[in-house]
Amino acid sequence: MHRALRLTVDRSAIQENWRWLQDRAGVPAGAAVKADGYGLGARETAQALYQVGCRDFFVSTWAEADALGPLPVGTSIVVLHGVGPKDVEAALASMARPVLNTVEQVARWKAVAPGRPCDVMIDTGMNRLGLRPDEIAALDGLAIDTLHSHLACADEDHELNAKQLASFRAVKQSVPAKRYSMANSAGICLGRDYSFDLVRPGLSLYGGVPRPEAEGNVRSVARVDAEIVQRRTIRAGETCGYGATFTADADTEAAILNIGYADGYLRGFSSRGSAFAGEYALPVLGRVSMDLIAVGCDAAPGLREGDWVEIDYDLPGASLQSGLSQYELLTTLGERFERHWV
Repeated sequence: MHRALRLTVDRSAIQENWRWLQDRAGVPAGAAVKADGYGLGARETAQALYQVGCRDFFVSTWAEADALGPLPVGTSIVVLHGVGPKDVEAALASMARPVLNTVEQVARWKAVAPGRPCDVMIDTGMNRLGLRPDEIAALDGLAIDTLHSHLACADEDHELNAKQLASFRAVKQSVPAKRYSMANSAGICLGRDYSFDLVRPGLSLYGGVPRPEAEGNVRSVARVDAEIVQRRTIRAGETCGYGATFTADADTEAAILNIGYADGYLRGFSSRGSAFAGEYALPVLGRVSMDLIAVGCDAAPGLREGDWVEIDYDLPGASLQSGLSQYELLTTLGERFERHWV
């Protein structure tokens, strides 16, 4: 079946990004492949990274662990959301390790899997998942593979970064584990003080640039292409799209593209986004609708129905255009794309 959208993922770019992140951290790097590999494909990402030496993979839920499928011996799959009341059966049937986040999860794991290795999350200031430092007595008797924390403001030069680091160092002195881990992609950029024994990059594997230190070192991974549904001329004084937010100052050549907010190309790109026909930039005209956008193509008058154009989807630039985070840009990409790994 013909599809009018293509998402092309560069396997070598993901691998090179992982290598750079591991080199900068100076310790082994795992990989966050949750949310189906940030929307690009968890299985394919894990396979590509295994080839270059990655052995630790992080998902959010037991369903995601199951969807990842079997991985080679020596590989760890870690479920970040832990073991809830309805997760016990899945957890016991899986080779994945849970990250225990609450005193209740700790008690549940001790009851159903005594002695079986697990990970633990310590909340050092994010107030999302994790036990507080004053709850660590509950961990006695656990076989902890990796003790984790998570940085709240690593993409900024924020005072909380140092406070969280100091708090985690203090907890580390009291909680025995095989490994300790704190840094995500942005945390890796903060420096090796944050590396501990294992880092957990996510965004930068997929082409995201969380801090200036990553600029020029992280390669773009995903290319988005859309097919032209129709060519038309918007005459001077006419409007285009819902809300009539674009008015043509002069006769304007336009291409209607088969992409919209149902595909993850969200309304933040309205009158701000762009596409490319070769070296020519094609501005988005008016609002993004569910399935379609209009782009001005005066610079490329030869474009016709059935031709393809590349959507400007370099993550840092597209984030500035749309006001969306680089995470949102990746994880909202829809199911209507024909996905290719090259």
